[in-house]
Amino acid sequence: MSVQGIDQVLGELRSMSALASGQPVAKATEAGAPDFAELLKQSIDQVNQVSQGAQAQQAAFQSGDSDANLQDVMVSLQKASLSFQTMVQVRNKLVTAYQEVMNMQV
Repeated sequence: MSVQGIDQVLGELRSMSALASGQPVAKATEAGAPDFAELLKQSIDQVNQVSQGAQAQQAAFQSGDSDANLQDVMVSLQKASLSFQTMVQVRNKLVTAYQEVMNMQV
C-alpha cells in the first residue's frame, strides 16, 4: 500500500468520524481519486497476485524446473507471507476503527 493510499484511507476514516460526531465534513480528496472500497480491492488483489506468483514459483521448483532456484522461491514465499500478514493487520485496524465509529454516541 502506498503512502498516498494510506493518506486516503486516513482521510476517509477522519471524514467518517466527523460525520458520526455531527461535525461538518471537509472534503479534501481530489475528484478523480478512487474511493475507499476500490483502494481496498486493489490492495487485496495485489496481495493475491504476490501469493499466486510465489505458489507458481514453488510449483516450478518442486517439478524440477531448471530456471527456478531455491533462493528465489524462498524470497518470493517470504514476500507473500509478509504481504498477507500486513493485509491482516490492516484489516484488524479497519475493523477496530469501524467498531469505534459505531460505538460513538450521536
